[in-house]
Amino acid sequence: MPVKLKSEEEYKRDLTPEQYNVARRKGTEPAFSGKYWDHHEKGIYNCVCCGNPLFDSETKYDSGTGWPSFYQPVSQDSVKTEPDNSYGMRRTEVVCSQCGAHLGHVFDDGPQPTEQRYCMNSASLDFEKKDRS
Repeated sequence: MPVKLKSEEEYKRDLTPEQYNVARRKGTEPAFSGKYWDHHEKGIYNCVCCGNPLFDSETKYDSGTGWPSFYQPVSQDSVKTEPDNSYGMRRTEVVCSQCGAHLGHVFDDGPQPTEQRYCMNSASLDFEKKDRS
């Protein structure tokens, strides 16, 4: 079922200023400052803007960067990637496939099995705890 996209005014109303700056204006949070960089509960990390499931806690690992890092998304359809040449760097931006929210960047220096590091901003994520007994 397609997601109804919100207007910029609705995003500004519904998100905190930090969430809006990161998710809608492609900002970033300082390393080691986001609520999920050292988070270890079991569950799913969803898009803060639209609720799209993005990453499973089973794929989260400590990359030492100060941002939540995952070696793969929930599915290849949950995120999209785009070239990002801002600030004189060549990176690959990761966005929510449903609403286009900026999530972070993906790098080719992650662990097996994918060797990918999805370095995400906590401000772009909303955690949904799951009981996995």
